[in-house]
Amino acid sequence: MRIKQAHIPYIANKIVLDIINSSFVYVKDDIEKLKASSKEILEQDLFKERSLDERVKELLEEQEDEMEFMQVDRKNMFWLVKKKLAAEFGVILNLEDRYNDIAHKILSTLVDSDFINYDVSENRVKNLIFSSIQNYLKTYESLEDEVYEKISNYKRKLVPGSEEFDIVFDKLYQEELKKRGML
Repeated sequence: MRIKQAHIPYIANKIVLDIINSSFVYVKDDIEKLKASSKEILEQDLFKERSLDERVKELLEEQEDEMEFMQVDRKNMFWLVKKKLAAEFGVILNLEDRYNDIAHKILSTLVDSDFINYDVSENRVKNLIFSSIQNYLKTYESLEDEVYEKISNYKRKLVPGSEEFDIVFDKLYQEELKKRGML
């Protein structure tokens, strides 16, 4: 699963919680700084992919007539062009490789900023961060289903996409994250 903008604060929080709860990483500074650094790296990665997607859309729009004439599937063409331009934008398309790269960047930033210290191999700490990202994304899917189920059992029906629905969804979602120790 891909990281979405709404996930970033929760993933940053999960990373910091996992670092704090590990027995081999020592936090040397305010945890809010760790969260902010992690969040910034996640946002930068998401921004790079958005920029890539926008450029691909522009290129496809420029070639719309030819694609229609040749009866090219727009979705497949989007993916092919995205693959071709990914390196130019610094975007890793394989999600596992991408999350590994993000974990490495977060670790480097936290160490370079002197926010943490550790007494194990760098790879072990990077794997902790990588696992935090993976575990959050796996948990998100099941959490989302649980929250939708709870909302569907409300006496008063909420309309998906409405402001009220979003508020209730966020509240229930955060409660579930707290229950699982992720917030």
